[in-house]
Amino acid sequence: MHYKNKNKKVLQAVMATIVIVVVIVISFAASAFASGFMDKGKNIIFMVPDGMGHANVTAARIYKNGLDGKPLNLESLETIGIQKTYSKNSTITDSAPAASAWACGEKFNNGEICKHSEGLPNNRTILELAKQKKKSTGIVATSQITHATPAAFAAHVTNRNCQNEIARQYIMETKPDVILGGGRQKFDTDPATDRDSNGCPQYGEDLAEVAQRKGYSFVRTTNEMEDAVNQGKTKLLGLFSDAGMTPAYLRHPGTTEPTLAGMTQAALQILENNPRGFFLMVEGSQIDWANHAKNFEYQVGDVLAFDDAVGLVLNWIDDAGHPDRKRNTLLIIAPDHETGGFAINGPYGALSTAGDLITIQAGWTFPGSEEANHTGGDVIVYSQGPGTKARGTYPGLGRLFDNTELYGVMKNAMGIN
Repeated sequence: MHYKNKNKKVLQAVMATIVIVVVIVISFAASAFASGFMDKGKNIIFMVPDGMGHANVTAARIYKNGLDGKPLNLESLETIGIQKTYSKNSTITDSAPAASAWACGEKFNNGEICKHSEGLPNNRTILELAKQKKKSTGIVATSQITHATPAAFAAHVTNRNCQNEIARQYIMETKPDVILGGGRQKFDTDPATDRDSNGCPQYGEDLAEVAQRKGYSFVRTTNEMEDAVNQGKTKLLGLFSDAGMTPAYLRHPGTTEPTLAGMTQAALQILENNPRGFFLMVEGSQIDWANHAKNFEYQVGDVLAFDDAVGLVLNWIDDAGHPDRKRNTLLIIAPDHETGGFAINGPYGALSTAGDLITIQAGWTFPGSEEANHTGGDVIVYSQGPGTKARGTYPGLGRLFDNTELYGVMKNAMGIN
């Protein structure tokens, strides 16, 4: 009997151990699924070719490299997926809710920037979460820096047209370390009125001057920007034009405006000094504007200017002197939507050649109108780094996904579940 009781106790102990192990395994599996077996990263670089459809990429590649030429820089990323773009209230999104879906992980109505008109609570932006993690942060764009896409990462407004209020929130509340783009006039308003024609609040003081009092270096030219970086400045506000910056195809050698690649390099040189890492959003804003205008030369020029910025980022990541960067940097390149329904319609019966815009016949799906609009098609997303590859139960980004999912990917990369 004693022998049987002893065996029974041993069996009970073994069973209890098995139960504990199973519970641990299940808990680990649940946790792993929540985090997607995802590696954590130190840096996040989120790049937006606004309004870019896949045919825009094809046209730019043919123009630059020929029909059988090498891929563009953005096409070299390790993972390629497909993203849905619809907003909370429309099949056809605008940039405000599209960028807010990434920045805040929720669906918003057209025109809303990470703030619900109905008064519902909203998430903090991914940039705000990065600041909570003591990371450095930056936003870069070739539009007004207060335009919808950059605004979604560093502001909360129900009306995207409230650009002075967005500027105020940048300087007074969210305080990105680097703010580079156009839109000088949005930082300075008429002090005689507290509301603009859209009913938006106006601060009444030059926010560029306020920014300088708060420790920002304020620059207006490429040389000033480069000098600030070389002097080791850690907070930089650059406003290089009153409205949007000059399109790439209209640039001349003597321009004082930096390129998108130049602004991206300046941002990286400042943000990379934080040992905790950084979050950086870079937008090639005017691909969208070119497609709206149905201007092929404008479109190709800005796609290639954006791709130059991608090339600079990839060189930074692959720097042999910093072998940890590739492992620790999440890079996502995501259009917010497609604009214009652009297609390459010809030539038929002949081959297009590199550098020749004339032989590439462009078409948009809005014939008979001077301006094209957004479309509701899915867009291609290019990515690499932590959270982009399928691993365990996590499917990665090489698939069809909703735009709101990228918020979770970025949160997980920062170690926020």
